[in-house]
Amino acid sequence: MAGNLEKNSRIYVAGHRGLIGSAFARYFHAEGYQNLIVRDHASLDLTDAGQVQSFFDEQRPEVVVMAAGKVGGIVENKTYPADFITQNLAIQLNIIRSAHLAGVKRLIFFGSSCMYPRECTQPMAEDTLLTGKPEPTSIAYGMAKLTGTQMCLSYNQQYGQGRFLPVIPNSVYGANDNFDPVSGHVLSALINRFHTAKQNGSAQVTLWGSGSPRREFLYSDDLVGACLTLLQTDPDSIALPINIGPGEDVSIKELAELVTDVVGYAGGIEWDTTKPDGSPRKLLESARMKAMGWSAKTTLKDGIRQTYDWYLRNRCEPA
Repeated sequence: MAGNLEKNSRIYVAGHRGLIGSAFARYFHAEGYQNLIVRDHASLDLTDAGQVQSFFDEQRPEVVVMAAGKVGGIVENKTYPADFITQNLAIQLNIIRSAHLAGVKRLIFFGSSCMYPRECTQPMAEDTLLTGKPEPTSIAYGMAKLTGTQMCLSYNQQYGQGRFLPVIPNSVYGANDNFDPVSGHVLSALINRFHTAKQNGSAQVTLWGSGSPRREFLYSDDLVGACLTLLQTDPDSIALPINIGPGEDVSIKELAELVTDVVGYAGGIEWDTTKPDGSPRKLLESARMKAMGWSAKTTLKDGIRQTYDWYLRNRCEPA
């Protein structure tokens, strides 16, 4: 972003310890950005409007990467919908409003493919948002993300400045993901499940659903690359929101087979079809992002391998 993203720019990464935020923090550190601003929850509660406003007044960030929020897999979304919608709406309202008042030059907001209708033409193009009801198992989270996206667009419209950039990545994975088999997203949860089964010598692993739904997975470092492309582009030339995905999907069954191959689990897989599948397919139409010169560089198998390597180094108990 010529003139706005320089090595001495004041950059605030909200959620710097999470999956997406940590990928941005690693990039900025590696590339020598000198004024990276981070805060943990103990020092800044993003659901507290007063704390957030004071933080922006004091720090005056120029660029904000808004990667903080409550996320989880299908079980978490079904069990705690009030938490998902309340916490995400509060964080979004506080950060976006405070960023506007502080004169932030650019803010990246991460929407979700959960925002799209459950029954949607595939691949899902941005103009199909709000044409149908989102998947019921994740509707609270999806509605919160839809609201955050519309907040960004509304500020841009009312104040005539393209400062807020809502993007829609598909299922992101990588280092610092949540690998919990209950609360984590499907790919990271599968890594944990199959690794544990391998360590325990389990003959079989039971997974939810039929294995037939199809999902698109985006490695976290590739998401960083896409957002940097956007930050280096004239915002008035970008139709928002914009999808970010590699353009290929796999069935959950195929994903499970890839993970077992990487992890080295040789047992069997049973599918519990009494449990929900979620949306039948979520593949993004990312042609507009690719027309800007971006493409995903990490294959799914390579990304799973790199994620598993990180998991072994950081999440496993010593033997």
